[in-house]
Amino acid sequence: MARRLTIVAITLLVCAGLLRADTATPFFMELQPTEMLPRAVGGNGWVSVGALMNGGGFYWMPNTGKVALGGTSAAAISRDGQTIVGNALDSQGRENAAIWIGGQNWQLLGSFSKQAVPCDRDYSSAYGTSADATVIVGLAWDGCRLARAFRWEASTGVVSLGSLTGRSTRANNISGDSHTIVGWEEHATGFRMGAKWVDSDEQLITGSAGGPVGEAFAVNRDGTLISGSNCTAGVAAPIPTGWVWKSGSGLQCFPVERPSWLRPLPYSVLMQAMSDDGLVIGGAYSFGLDSEALIWLDGQVYFLRDYLRSNGLPDAFRGWINTGFITAVTPDGRTLVGYGAGPTGFQGYMVVLPDRGKR
Repeated sequence: MARRLTIVAITLLVCAGLLRADTATPFFMELQPTEMLPRAVGGNGWVSVGALMNGGGFYWMPNTGKVALGGTSAAAISRDGQTIVGNALDSQGRENAAIWIGGQNWQLLGSFSKQAVPCDRDYSSAYGTSADATVIVGLAWDGCRLARAFRWEASTGVVSLGSLTGRSTRANNISGDSHTIVGWEEHATGFRMGAKWVDSDEQLITGSAGGPVGEAFAVNRDGTLISGSNCTAGVAAPIPTGWVWKSGSGLQCFPVERPSWLRPLPYSVLMQAMSDDGLVIGGAYSFGLDSEALIWLDGQVYFLRDYLRSNGLPDAFRGWINTGFITAVTPDGRTLVGYGAGPTGFQGYMVVLPDRGKR
């Protein structure tokens, strides 16, 4: 069902030697052309997928450069880099979660039933996939009153994950083993509360005081680590925080102070992507698109631009307006991708970190 991405072995081996060499200096690459906005990375770091600024999905590999996929965007990729999921339009111009099957062709997943009513032009949107891409999660509609988190697999089709409060929900991601789904449930105030579904059983993620936290973005392979934004749901904190929930020990908050070179805006800390062991986490210090990429290494936070310039790459992001967002991290924590406001427009990038013993 999924198209196999052909990789030229010699080219890949050469790239592997260049990009993942065990040196103490990270590798930084600005992706060309500038219109690519990466959202996910697979194939041990060799395949990035995402959305083009002017619409449509893409994949990028060192030996192919940008390859347009059609559809409206690519949102996720299997860990082996061979299956891409995203979103595409049906014959009536309505957006559906979809699986790319080659060329400009997508298999549309629809919504909860054939009788489901779209909200404007939206039936469903994919946000994440399991390691083998047999389970896909996201948001689906049956009319505009409420959105619902969904889980899809071939044997069931799109299935609603429901809601604890009767309000809207969305699934942002899924563990590699497909048992844990993370996302949000809407509070009566409109705040997005962090939520997880373990084998489709929903629970809100709570902080030390028992109140809800902000939405969950990332989860590791077996669901033992989850990360998200805002330790105090609905409360304006003087220092914005992200959080990591760990099975057996609960929630840890990660405050990030605003550096003097950033404008005094109401920023949020987004912990959006993580390695399987949680020792590498990527995200952003964000007020909408006024955003700077953040990276946590063994719990220590760095602004990505500062980290690269302090570790042998003084010209990293030279001329960029901002570094934007880290959107994906490989399971081993070595490769990350993201996008920001480059010198001439929004632009993607890739960073390969030194191995852990050389950082």
